[in-house]
Amino acid sequence: MESTIIKNDLLECAVDADGIATITIHMVNESTNLFSIDFIRCYLDTAKQAVENPEVKGVIVTSAHRDFMAGADLKFLSNPPEDKNELFQGILEVHKGFRAVEQAGKPFVAAINGTVLGGGYELVLTCHHRIAINNPKHRIGLPEVNLGLLPGGGGTQRLTYLIGVPKATMYILQGRQFRPAKAKQEGYIDQLVDSQEELTLAAKKWILEVANSTQPWDDRSYKIPQGGLMTKSGAETMIGGIGNLRKKTHGNYPGAKYAMACIHDGIGLPIDRGLEVEARYFVKAFYSKEAQNLIRTGFFAINEAKKGKLKPEGYDFYKVNKVGVLGAGMMGAGIAYVSAMAGMDVVLKDLSVDNAEKGKGYSKDLLQKKVFKARMSKDEMQNILNKITPTDKASDLSGCDLIIEAVFEDLDIKAKVTKEAEAEIDNNKIYASNTSTIPITLLAEASERPKNFIGMHFFSPVDKMPLVELITGKETSDYAIAAAVDYVTQIGKIPIVVNDSRGFFTSRVFSTFTCEGALMLLEGVPPALIENVAKRVGMPVGPLAITDEISLTLPLHIMKASKELLNDATQKLFDLYTKMAIENGREGKKCGKGFYDYPKGGKKHLWEGLKEMFPSDLNYLDAGTVGKRMLHIMALESYRCLQEGVLKTTTDGDVGSLTGFGFPPFTGGVFSYIDFVGVDVFVKECDDFAARFGARFAIPDTLRKMAEDGKTFY
Repeated sequence: MESTIIKNDLLECAVDADGIATITIHMVNESTNLFSIDFIRCYLDTAKQAVENPEVKGVIVTSAHRDFMAGADLKFLSNPPEDKNELFQGILEVHKGFRAVEQAGKPFVAAINGTVLGGGYELVLTCHHRIAINNPKHRIGLPEVNLGLLPGGGGTQRLTYLIGVPKATMYILQGRQFRPAKAKQEGYIDQLVDSQEELTLAAKKWILEVANSTQPWDDRSYKIPQGGLMTKSGAETMIGGIGNLRKKTHGNYPGAKYAMACIHDGIGLPIDRGLEVEARYFVKAFYSKEAQNLIRTGFFAINEAKKGKLKPEGYDFYKVNKVGVLGAGMMGAGIAYVSAMAGMDVVLKDLSVDNAEKGKGYSKDLLQKKVFKARMSKDEMQNILNKITPTDKASDLSGCDLIIEAVFEDLDIKAKVTKEAEAEIDNNKIYASNTSTIPITLLAEASERPKNFIGMHFFSPVDKMPLVELITGKETSDYAIAAAVDYVTQIGKIPIVVNDSRGFFTSRVFSTFTCEGALMLLEGVPPALIENVAKRVGMPVGPLAITDEISLTLPLHIMKASKELLNDATQKLFDLYTKMAIENGREGKKCGKGFYDYPKGGKKHLWEGLKEMFPSDLNYLDAGTVGKRMLHIMALESYRCLQEGVLKTTTDGDVGSLTGFGFPPFTGGVFSYIDFVGVDVFVKECDDFAARFGARFAIPDTLRKMAEDGKTFY
């Protein structure tokens, strides 16, 4: 006979005839369970009642939601309380509560029925035994460093006791999430089962037959795997880890540094002192600007965009069952792949069936890698490949809900394929152009239905890059925008919506990064300094390497098409790219030589000839100025996009910059970066750069007024 002792909108606790209490976490007002202040208080109170009940032999902790617990309540994390000490004392009280449960003398088992991350996994760690369903879709881990934080519920201490200093340090700093089978192998959990029924039975069996209510950190005879901090492996981890951390983060992510400090400073102390050490470092990370930037943009804004928040209201969901892709090059092939992976039928059209088949081969190569890694069966691979139809016939586009043109960046070619494809689809269907620079209004002139014509700018490689920039032309309707947003969310990408302009937002802003790198090369800044500083300030790749990737002939092509826009700086760039690509045949990576050399079977390296062609002066600019020039110019151009109405909101700019061209995540994006620097400081530094390096750093009056009024973007 089961009796319920507690039931509210956070959890339920019942005791069965065997004396087993089950705490079932079920936050009825949330789509998933969250490690929130209210929940922690309720859980600790419930756990206390369970252990004080003489009829209870042990406690099972599980979830009524599909996931066990998604992690901390970020609504709280995004609004830090003003009193830091009050938060610190509150965390200590939470630790005392969990320690009381651990040491109460009754066994707790975590019955993990779904994904458990962050604070949820830290709750699991307070249990004496951990059992999970072996479902490869589930994830287990501590990803807090990805949000600029560190595990603040005891994770840095308890996990280190369980799996040892080397592995805990690496996995916490990487924010690793494991499938249950791998989590068991790594020591995150103790036992695997195959079903919900087995999960409940296994948890009860452990309490009734095996139960141990002493945690490893309370067992004086317990030895940490691979030894503690003062062993050879522990010391080597810390010594090597400090250098590796600095190399990877360049000091831009204090949460990661503090996480490592938690392990270093805490693991040699008694567990209660170690938890206090962790609490102090957590508060430091929590109040850092980097963490707040990552939470605001990296979590909330990106997730809201991914859910289609930008979709105009009043339109039904536009389900895309069949999509036509024009052009089977790398971009078109990538679009075909992500569409087929989302369950859509794809018509991949090129000038010849052979070309289209090659485009389909791109999907086959990607899918075979999944099969090789046992993430997909051969039958599943074939089912997806069967969805892609290679063709050279426009008539095969009949019945498509959406056409995406991804042909060469030539206005005449695009106009031709537009007319050909539009004739095959119904009047209420959507036509999109995957252009990166040509104005959508100009491209839409070839369309019979410009209201249903929209820009859909993907990024390469499509299967990896998360952003899709939707561009509205002069006549693009809300219906077309809504349909495009729905398609992007169906393929699991992140949409932003911007207004028409040459280069739109992402290409226009990112080009300032590559151009600034080239201009500094011309001025005498050593190329290695340019590339290394770019990575030090948080960009994934240096501007010269990026220019090689896109080819030096592309900016030349764009400049020739818009000669009327050439100014002093762009004329210098035109001459530089001409000298490199035309006069010296160094067009970039595609031909094996550009700013870098690309030896076959070897690692790329900066071309030695740059020293002679662009003599360097090591004392010309300091590294700080080099880094600021690259980030400031992108942020400034983004503000101009906002002022001109290309961008609709600062959030769109932040999301687009993080997910589209890799603006440093710790800054929160291009507009958060201006706040991060300080609007007044940013304006002063740009004024200095304008005087020293050129008018491209000139500050708009409205931004100067913001600085004078002490205003910020967030």
